[in-house]
Amino acid sequence: MPVRKSEAIWDGNLKNGKGMMKLGSGLFEGPYSFSSRFEQGQGTNPEELIAAAHAGCFSMALSMLLEQAGFKPEHIRTTANVHVEKSGDGFKITKSELDCEAQVPGIDESKFQQQAEAAKKNCPVSQALAGVQITLKTRLAALKS
Repeated sequence: MPVRKSEAIWDGNLKNGKGMMKLGSGLFEGPYSFSSRFEQGQGTNPEELIAAAHAGCFSMALSMLLEQAGFKPEHIRTTANVHVEKSGDGFKITKSELDCEAQVPGIDESKFQQQAEAAKKNCPVSQALAGVQITLKTRLAALKS
């Protein structure tokens, strides 16, 4: 299996410094700062990238589990909200909230929820975040005619 790589550079102290994060693929490079991470400043932050990774991983895992259960998902859209909070002298990621809407022909709400819970538990990013509370909200969307 491939090893994935990203890079971060930080210049200066915590409050007034600034940095740049770059994905190994080169498809994203963006600035980050104390303000973009812990306030509402411009730029990205590690938690935003973790949220993207969690949403993407969960969506793929759910698609795989639905297919293995005999369903053919047409569309899965997941949002992840990753919370970072003050903890002692530092900060801690405390929660990732997954919110998923999917179009899956022929599945009922109970079977869909079962597959979604399995995806939440077993996707690699959820496993990497095992020390963090992970919540899941799901709904089936109407199928397009």
